[in-house]
Amino acid sequence: MTSLLDTEEEVMLRDAARGFLDSAAPVSALRTNRDAGRPHDPGLWREMAQMGWAGVLIPEPLGGADMGHRAAGILAQEMGVTLTASPFLSSAVIAATALRSAASDRANDALSHIAAGDETYALAIDEAAKHAPEQCALRAEPAGNGYRLSGSKTFVADGASATRVLVLARTGGIPGEAAGLSLFDIDTDRAGLTRARLDTVDARDHARLEFNGVEATGDDLLGETDNAMHLLRPALDAGQAALAAELTGLATGVTDMTLGYLKERRQFDRTIGSFQALQHRAAHLWAEIEVTASAIANAGRVLDETPDDATLAVSLAKARATHTANLAVREGVQMHGGIGMTDDHDAGFYMKRARVGAEWLGDYGYHAARVAAARGF
Repeated sequence: MTSLLDTEEEVMLRDAARGFLDSAAPVSALRTNRDAGRPHDPGLWREMAQMGWAGVLIPEPLGGADMGHRAAGILAQEMGVTLTASPFLSSAVIAATALRSAASDRANDALSHIAAGDETYALAIDEAAKHAPEQCALRAEPAGNGYRLSGSKTFVADGASATRVLVLARTGGIPGEAAGLSLFDIDTDRAGLTRARLDTVDARDHARLEFNGVEATGDDLLGETDNAMHLLRPALDAGQAALAAELTGLATGVTDMTLGYLKERRQFDRTIGSFQALQHRAAHLWAEIEVTASAIANAGRVLDETPDDATLAVSLAKARATHTANLAVREGVQMHGGIGMTDDHDAGFYMKRARVGAEWLGDYGYHAARVAAARGF
């Protein structure tokens, strides 16, 4: 979906992404991956890296394209249209933003590997059903010249396939406090780290990670001890904005599929799209998607221009995208009728991804509360 808010360069990027994904990663590819027990196609990710998508937020001297958060949102939105499974959000957006904020030689080396597609990252922050970074209880106890990590993380996106993981650990304070948190960059082959893939309805890669005395050196620490949120907050903002963009693309994809069905399905010698009640529902859905797309574009531009002020724009985008995607998939399944509830039809894939995307990185209530707080309520 091209927005009136898009610049000429953004339209070109969107068109190029749409053309590639329609050919290389249609919705049928998700079904193929699921049936094969494969979270995503590594070959597809290599192609994305060659096109510069893995380095969308990485500086050019490090091998990246450095196109910015608005561009990352456009790519994520187009991936949502075709339900493309890849480590884009975890690696190219969240990890890349955190590593870039760290601004160290070690971080710069990691960024180069991400841009080249050689390394993929997961973000391990949550330990319960809901997104709550400050509730982190996983401990990083001093051990010699480094640390020993003990605890667990759940619902880690791309956690079963990633080659590295950013781990939020408590080096001080108690669960519920933002102070006392530190961020570690750990390879997933580290002794004491075990990964168990979770069966989620969207057939993507999510895992539970157990840290049993995992040793981390001082070099594995990103940024300052006890001050992880300095790096994590901009990374989460970037991830939440890109996820919101994906959900909006998802809403567009299932809506386009639904409108096509309304124009073809006939009842009482008429296409059902000629029924006024369905026209009203389709028009309402289109309007909701347009408004949400504006919020997505705004979040990306605020992140590019004044990232320290992005909380309101990002949470507004994520809350709206969650609501709009939920509306789009419900309307899509209902307007398709009985076939929309079957596994043979693709409409259900959109509904399943919308449910997972609604929870990841903060649900509607989490972001609505942040919007209210930002507005002084």
